Amino acid sequence: MAPTLHFHGAAGTVTGSCLLLEADDRRILIDCGLFQGTKTLKGLNYIPFPFRPNQIDCVLLTHAHIDHSGLIPRLVRDGFRGPVYATRGTIDLCGVMLPDAGHIQESEVLTLNRRNQRRGRAKVTPIYTVADAEATLAAFRPVGYEAWFEPIPGIRARYWNAGHILGSASIEIELAGGEGRPLRLLVSGDLGPDAKMLQPDARAPRDIDILVCEATYGDVDRPEVTPETRRGHLAAEIREAMTPQGVLIIPAFAVERTQELILDLVRLMGDGVVPASPIYVDSPLAIRATDVFLQNHKALEGGPDFARALKSKQIHFAETPDQSRAINGVDGFRIVIAASGMCDAGRIRHHLKQHLWNPAATVLLTGFQAQGTLGRLLQDGAKAVRIQGEELQVRARVRMIEDYSGHADGPELARWIADRGQVRGAVFLVHGERPALGALRERVIKSLDPAPTVIVPQLDDGYTFRAGLPELIPMPQRPRILPEAVAALDWHNERARLLLDIDARLEAAGHARARSAILRHLRHALDEG
Repeated sequence: MAPTLHFHGAAGTVTGSCLLLEADDRRILIDCGLFQGTKTLKGLNYIPFPFRPNQIDCVLLTHAHIDHSGLIPRLVRDGFRGPVYATRGTIDLCGVMLPDAGHIQESEVLTLNRRNQRRGRAKVTPIYTVADAEATLAAFRPVGYEAWFEPIPGIRARYWNAGHILGSASIEIELAGGEGRPLRLLVSGDLGPDAKMLQPDARAPRDIDILVCEATYGDVDRPEVTPETRRGHLAAEIREAMTPQGVLIIPAFAVERTQELILDLVRLMGDGVVPASPIYVDSPLAIRATDVFLQNHKALEGGPDFARALKSKQIHFAETPDQSRAINGVDGFRIVIAASGMCDAGRIRHHLKQHLWNPAATVLLTGFQAQGTLGRLLQDGAKAVRIQGEELQVRARVRMIEDYSGHADGPELARWIADRGQVRGAVFLVHGERPALGALRERVIKSLDPAPTVIVPQLDDGYTFRAGLPELIPMPQRPRILPEAVAALDWHNERARLLLDIDARLEAAGHARARSAILRHLRHALDEG
């Protein structure tokens, strides 16, 4: 049978990375990540996989981020019994990240079920538990960079450093393709930018038939960033936020972003560029991930500097809930780094509830904010938000700094694709929102001669490759969600926005008669609907 490739995640959206490669009755899954963003997208984490887990022979994992690895425990729980191949750095990080994801899901479901019980609604169960995640770790098998191995007989794979986070990889796969020559597939994973902090530049092979490339920042052209300019921008944000009772809240991904910020903050304070101030790292996952980075510091660019930075007296790790709550009782200016980076879960929500209303507070976003997340709402200038059912006015300063991005921008992605040489079959663009996917497609078509075939697949699309050329497979059933729902805000977001607007209109009405009139109009609209 001709090889086929199915795009079961990160197609038309950024999260949920999952590719299914089928060849000669063998099935390889490349990543199996958690969907993040709108509730509609996150609902895909709960419904059955679009394939049978017990028929998957192995998983090739590009890196540890939850949107690439976060559904592997559910895959195992639902019947997968094969190995999961990953680099040593990825395995070490998954050892702390997957149990943490299970803990978050158990905790959030516990809170939700208490609320549902009061509302007379049915109980829900977590996607998977801590025990599920811990059981999954036994399936992991380490692989090195740039060395061929056979994940299953007759198919070879080779990992290349993607320069994104510790252990991240692009994966090259070689299998029988007919026509007397093998078919060579390259999946980029997430690609780091040029001069990525803590990571070397990405490497990858040429002479590829099928290329699958991420497009997270395909529509972004960043100015060139040096270590000095990056620290200069961070220092400017610190000085602007620094008031006697001010607080600088930094939502940050627990893996890599938190470690990069620790290193730069300690350098700035050590060099006297900004006054020394307490830095609170409030994330059990970030603390455990930092230990993993310390254990692997010899594999990092600037690893010895990172190890020294952790000894700074300005760094305070808050691991327990009591230590986290105590941060809000600290007098004077302080910096709080907490996960998650998109403000979608974790302790960052506690700090935002405490400080979003406060004009003396600053929220500094340092990474990509997916559509539908709280971080994206703040980035887009929301004047009010709802956190765990509570309405909050946004009076804090909300700032964005792009210099710590772990992803290549549009020109860097286009150069990486061009450096692969002529791609004989097709270039597939994934892991991006519609504007980014469209912009990168145009960049690639315009910049390469001859221009390759560039395809932007939709969720659950499948392609077969005859003589190395792609052919769309007719979908036998309705997609799990419609393409327009993948990229758009959903009704949950619209409801939250409407409730906030109603409250704002009632507040502005000024007197009881006007408020009653507004409510009558709303009641009439509901009755008519």
